[in-house]
Amino acid sequence: MNGGGSDAWWLALGLVLVFEGLLPLLSPGGWRRVFAQMLSLRDGQIRFFGLISVAAGLLIAGLFA
Repeated sequence: MNGGGSDAWWLALGLVLVFEGLLPLLSPGGWRRVFAQMLSLRDGQIRFFGLISVAAGLLIAGLFA
C-alpha cells in the first residue's frame, strides 16, 4: 500500500462497506423494512440521526487515534 495515513482511510472505508453490507446480506427483508421506515421519517429526524452518527464516529476515532 501507500503507507502513512492513507492505509487507515482505506481500512476505515472497507470496514464501513462491510458493516453496511451485513444487514442486506443476512436479512434482505429486514433491510427492506428498515429502509421503508426511514423513508417515512421527516428531514429533521434524518438529520438528527446523521448528527448522532457523525458525533459517535468522531468520538470513536478520537479514542483510538
